[in-house]
Formats: sequence, structure tokens, C-alpha cells
Amino acid sequence: MSIRSALPLALLSATLLAGCNQSQPVNEEETATLIQPVAKVALGAADAGAAKGSRTGEQVVTAACAACHSSGALNAPKIGDNAAWAPRLALGLDGLTKSAIAGKNAMPARGGNPDLTDEEIARAIAFMANKSGASFKEPEVK
Repeated sequence: MSIRSALPLALLSATLLAGCNQSQPVNEEETATLIQPVAKVALGAADAGAAKGSRTGEQVVTAACAACHSSGALNAPKIGDNAAWAPRLALGLDGLTKSAIAGKNAMPARGGNPDLTDEEIARAIAFMANKSGASFKEPEVK
């Protein structure tokens, strides 16, 4: 490379590097936007668009219960596993609802969502239990 061809490259490099040591003001809002996580987990947001008390059993299960009851995580009985649910079904809908409200083993009270009403919990239990061998009447949405 000749000096003549290296001179433009050196000038370009010097120009680009000239501003590297200058401090720029930080735009806090832009910075916060740029570092947002790719995804967020909202625990206990049982269908945030629905009014409290009006969520169906399926909505509550999808939003709050399925994380454990679909996979069997933390020894939760899987939805549809009739053998795992059979001894629990013997408690009846009221007994299972009381247990879910208070919390049982690894499951926190109200499935970890304090916004759920007793009726919504009963609907969710009826929904899961009915897919697992029960024939509970799901409480009506009022």
C-alpha cells in the first residue's frame, strides 16, 4: 500500500475516532426502552381483560393453573390424568375449592393469584376435574 492510498484511510479513521472520547447525554427513556426484556411472565394475571369474578373456569385455568396442572410440575395432578385426580375428586367440589383457596403442598393459596374470587377458583377446579373424570357443575358466571 502506498502512502498516497493510505492517507485517505488514515484521515477517515482519525475523523471517526475524534468523537469517541466525547461524553453524550443519556436519554433515560430511550435506554429503558432498549433494554426491555424480550418476554415477560405475568403470574396471576388470570385474563386481565375480564372483570374480577366474571372469569370462566377455562380462563382461570389457562392463565393461572395450567402452568403446573398441564405439565405435572411440582407433583400437581395433570389435567386429564383420571388416576391422579380420583382421590382428590372424592373431596367433592367444595372440599377441593377450600383446599385450593388455602393452598396445598407446593401450590400457594389461590393458585398464587390473590385476585381470584372463591367462585372463580371453584370454576377452575370444576373445569380441570371434569376433564379428569368428575362431573362437577361449574358455578355460573354472574
